Amino acid sequence: MSAKSNGVNVLYLDDEQSNLEVFKALLRRDGYNIYTTTSVKKALEILKQNEIHIVLSDQRMSGITGVEFFESIIKDYPKPIRILTTAYSDFDSVIDAINKGQVYKYLSKPWESGCIRSALIQSYEVYCLREQNKNLLTDLQKYNAELIAINGQLEFMLHQKESFKE
Repeated sequence: MSAKSNGVNVLYLDDEQSNLEVFKALLRRDGYNIYTTTSVKKALEILKQNEIHIVLSDQRMSGITGVEFFESIIKDYPKPIRILTTAYSDFDSVIDAINKGQVYKYLSKPWESGCIRSALIQSYEVYCLREQNKNLLTDLQKYNAELIAINGQLEFMLHQKESFKE
């Protein structure tokens, strides 16, 4: 599935409604399912009710930072790719974003349409690759268990054959 196809769910949390409206307008023809909110509580409801692939959050909001928001959702919602947005250049928040919020990208405002589109496409590709890796590991564990069982059966048959010879 390409990032431009329907089914890619994007959540954007920002305390400025105008930023949310610009974001939706920018991507209105790109086929994303876009959820926007100015409320952390509403963002958590959206995460609970939908499989969100990409979460964007503004860094500087009243009451909570984007890094704190990301940190708060990691345990319950580890799968979405996280993007931090900000109009301010703050090296410490970049470090916190990476270390605490497990942020994939850090975007400066105002955005260029190509940059935001590229970030969403890359983020969804990472999301899909992580899911594929998870599925491959699950398959590998299943096949490993099957091989162990088959090996045990072969060893049992070998012991039976040796016992029969005696």
